[in-house]
Amino acid sequence: MAESGFRASGIRGELPVSALAEEMLTAGDGQIRALVTVAGNPVLSTPNGRQLEQALEGLEFMVSVDLYINETTRYADLILPSTSALENDHYDTTFNMFAVRNVTRFNRAILPKPAGALHDWEIFVGLAKAFAAQTGVALKPTMAPAQMIDAGLRAGTYGDASAHKLSVAMLAEHPHGLDLGPLSANLAARLKTADGKVQAAPAVILADLVRFAAQPAPVVDELLLIGRRHVRSNNSWMHNYHRLVKGKPRHQLHMHPDDLASRQLGDGQRVRVSSRIGMIEVEVVASLEMMPGVVSLPHGWGHGRPGVRMTIASSQPGASANDLTDERQLDELSGNAALNGVPVQVSAA
Repeated sequence: MAESGFRASGIRGELPVSALAEEMLTAGDGQIRALVTVAGNPVLSTPNGRQLEQALEGLEFMVSVDLYINETTRYADLILPSTSALENDHYDTTFNMFAVRNVTRFNRAILPKPAGALHDWEIFVGLAKAFAAQTGVALKPTMAPAQMIDAGLRAGTYGDASAHKLSVAMLAEHPHGLDLGPLSANLAARLKTADGKVQAAPAVILADLVRFAAQPAPVVDELLLIGRRHVRSNNSWMHNYHRLVKGKPRHQLHMHPDDLASRQLGDGQRVRVSSRIGMIEVEVVASLEMMPGVVSLPHGWGHGRPGVRMTIASSQPGASANDLTDERQLDELSGNAALNGVPVQVSAA
């Protein structure tokens, strides 16, 4: 392993992506020589994207489960496209966390699966079987997602023993979903802290705030770069859909008018933004929403790289904020990259 804190920062099998390129580029035992990506674009979404490009180019093998040849998958030896969203069943396990009522709904696919196409889970099972055949590893039986959901519904509070008797078949009879009533409190019973209370101010975090507050002020002419996301361009793949990118551009650098004036820059001008790891050119927009001393560049742009086959995205390339973010600038507690508060300089292009 490279000297990155990679091992020390691993949590639940996850490792900080700030060390990914380093682990690919550093020769020796433990060097990463192959990679699987799943509907991801780390070249645009992780720190120091240019360094990661160099690392991906040197891999022995890379496979991507993806629908696009984007800034990352262009390095893949093999791209395995899965079915699209409308060709998949759907049961929400994420956004129900924000529900204000206890609801449940199972949506069958709107469009049939094309001949020869595979769902993403079928691709994963196929890869696992191929790996097992080569290594002799025994695989556990696999259930289709609909079967897993059905088993969970039947085993849950509203399963076979309840008045509702939830199952996938039962929900199929109610395509608009079911309202199971008001939410009921259950957090207290699930807390595992020693005193049974939410630790809102852990000592380790309070101590780190002291360290953070003691950091030196930015040097003269230095600005702090933060990211932003627009609801219609939240991630890079959304930039390849005309209805989401039409209208006024949303990939400019936002900057306070006072910071523009002090650098003799004008609204709409092409500027050069540089950090320790690189430099980009982008159009700047004056914005009173920005605090003086802070500039903002949105996430997920930077589609002008060669080899990208995303027609609409390439027509509005923008610039990648992660060509400026620094893989050495880390959150002290977690080891994750600090993608905001990146020191940069802005000047005329």
